[in-house]
Amino acid sequence: MKKLMMILFSLSLVLTACGGNNNPGSNASPENTEANPHPSPESNETKIQEVNPQDTKHGKMQIETIGFLEPIDPNTAVNEVKKVGKHLSNVAFFSYQVKADGSLTSIKDDAAIAAAKKAGATPMMVLTNFTEGNFSPDIAHTIFTDKKANKTLIQNVLTTMEQKGYEALNIDFEHIREKDRELYNGFLDTILPQVKKAGYTVSTALAPKKSDEEAGPWHGAHDYKRHGELADYVILMTYEWGWSGGPPMAVSPIPQVREVVEYALSKIPPEKIVMGAPLYGYDWTLPYEKGGKFAKRLSPKEAADLAIKENVEVQFDNKSQAPHFKYKDDQGKEHEVWFENEQSMQAKFNLVKEYKLRGLAYWVLGEEFPENWTMLEDQFTTKK
Repeated sequence: MKKLMMILFSLSLVLTACGGNNNPGSNASPENTEANPHPSPESNETKIQEVNPQDTKHGKMQIETIGFLEPIDPNTAVNEVKKVGKHLSNVAFFSYQVKADGSLTSIKDDAAIAAAKKAGATPMMVLTNFTEGNFSPDIAHTIFTDKKANKTLIQNVLTTMEQKGYEALNIDFEHIREKDRELYNGFLDTILPQVKKAGYTVSTALAPKKSDEEAGPWHGAHDYKRHGELADYVILMTYEWGWSGGPPMAVSPIPQVREVVEYALSKIPPEKIVMGAPLYGYDWTLPYEKGGKFAKRLSPKEAADLAIKENVEVQFDNKSQAPHFKYKDDQGKEHEVWFENEQSMQAKFNLVKEYKLRGLAYWVLGEEFPENWTMLEDQFTTKK
C-alpha cells in the first residue's frame, strides 16, 4: 500500500507538471461583506514537497468526516451523496436560514437525507443567519435578544429535525457584532442543551483565529473556549485566506492553518476539534485590483485540467504547501490559479494526525477531487 500511494503521488506530479455565483455557500466566508482578514503568504518559494511514506500509512487513525452540501438541485445533491457518502460520517445540509421571527427557510433536502442515511452517513442540519446573499448581524442580534423569536426558533429547529430525520445540528452564525459575543454565548447556552436533550449531536462553526484578541465581525464574537464547553465539537473554518475578492494566494495555507489549530487546542480538547478543508480553488484575473472582478471558484480537477489545456507547469509553494500556476486566456489576459491537490491535502491530513484531531470537514461537496477520497480511505478509518 505504501508503494501504491507513492506511485499515485508521482503520477500526480507528472500530470500536473504537464500542464462566482449566487449560491449561499459561496458567501459562507467574509468575501461579500468585508475585506478578508487573513494575512498574506510570506513566501512564494516553489519546490516539490517531499512526502514521507510514514505519513500515508493506512488505517492508523479513526476520524469523523463532514461534507457540507448545498441541496439547491435535489437530483444533483442525491448524486453527490451517492458518490462520496461512503467516505463521510456526516452530510451537513447548508443551510436552514433563520428569520428574525424565529421561522426557518425550507430547503429541498428529503431525497438527499435519505441518500445520506443509505450511505451510512448522519444527516446534519446547518442553521445560519444567512439571508439575501450575506450573513446578517441584525438577524443574529434579534434572535439573541427577542425571547419570543428565540423560543420560536428552538421549537422550529427541534420540529424540523424530527420531521426531516436529521440526527445532528451545526450552528453557523457568522458576522456577528463583536459586542454581541456574550449574547451569542447565551443563545448557544439556551439552544444546545435542549437539542442535546432531544438526543441529537450538536456542533458550532468557528471563524479561524489565532488568539482571543482577534476582533471584528469575522472573529470577535466567536468564543472558542465557550463553544468548546457547550458543543459536542466545533468545526474550524480553516480556509479562505485566499478568497475570491482578495489577492491570489493559497486558500488554506498550512502555516496559518497550524496557528489556528494550535490556538484552538489551547482552549478545546483535540477530540472536540474538526478541522476544515477546502475542496476548491480560485482563478484570479491579473493584475489583481481590490474591489475589482472576483476570482472564479473551480474544483481541483478543473484546475489540473486547465493547466494541461494551457500547457503550463504546476508549481508547488512549499511554504503554504499548495499548488499554483499562471496562464494567459484567449484575450491575452494573465491568470493566477491556486488550488488543492494530493500534496496539499496530504499536508492537512498530517495536521489531523499530528494533533490527533476529531476529524475533517469539507467545504463543499460537488467540487470534483477524486484523489482526496482515495487518500482519505487509504489513510484513515471513517467513523460511521
